[in-house]
Amino acid sequence: MVGIQPVQAVVPTGTEKALAYTYEDIAGMIDHSLLGPALTEAELEAGCGLARRYEVASVCILPYYVARCAHLLAGSGVRPSTTIGFPHGGHTTAAKLAEIRQALLDGAVELDAVVNISKVRSGDWRYVAGEIHVLADATHAGGAKIKIIFENAYLDDSMKIPLCEICGQMGVDWVKTSTGYAPTGATIADLALMRMHSPPTVQVKAAGGIRTLDALLEVRAIGVTRVGASKTETILEECRLRLGLPAIAAGPSRIGCAPDDSAA
Repeated sequence: MVGIQPVQAVVPTGTEKALAYTYEDIAGMIDHSLLGPALTEAELEAGCGLARRYEVASVCILPYYVARCAHLLAGSGVRPSTTIGFPHGGHTTAAKLAEIRQALLDGAVELDAVVNISKVRSGDWRYVAGEIHVLADATHAGGAKIKIIFENAYLDDSMKIPLCEICGQMGVDWVKTSTGYAPTGATIADLALMRMHSPPTVQVKAAGGIRTLDALLEVRAIGVTRVGASKTETILEECRLRLGLPAIAAGPSRIGCAPDDSAA
């Protein structure tokens, strides 16, 4: 699956820019992705353990496992999160609202909801705005935050820009590039466009193709505050190495997210 293009080193290995970020800065950007449909319960549990050890921002997990995830993360600073209308966005608004209610009941505090891609491509902006409005309101009423997934692989700029504007008007917390299941993931061009056309109150999340520390640092440099990642351990061990910190001891197993780069 195609990811960030191009990927260039932002912080070189060495010490000259070692103080440009802290471990907490980088770990706090990562939503650890556990969304592969074939992941077993043992793998989901191990992935939650990995997220706790590395103290990431959140675990974005298969919806049925949210309640267990919230239990496993209790007492840590790692937030339980899940997806809504994933991965294609074509659910009815009522179905997405039902998913939100269940996710909140199970303990999710951040929700990643896929826009209705068909409606966006059809230019039905009234429908799109109405749906985003009710999803955001339901999420915020439950004390949680919402990220709206655009799935940019299927959109052109004339669709992405109005989506950014609508999300700003509806009080969305993040705009997000991708699910990780489309032909392409996050690109620098898309992230720059989303940052430019979103108000300061709306954060930007990159997902799909963030596999290395340098890729994360590159998107961070243009204003991205969250990334969906399945290569969390690889990214954060490299971060610790560059900062001169000891490696974090492995748990029972080292779980990524299958397939190759399904992204929170």
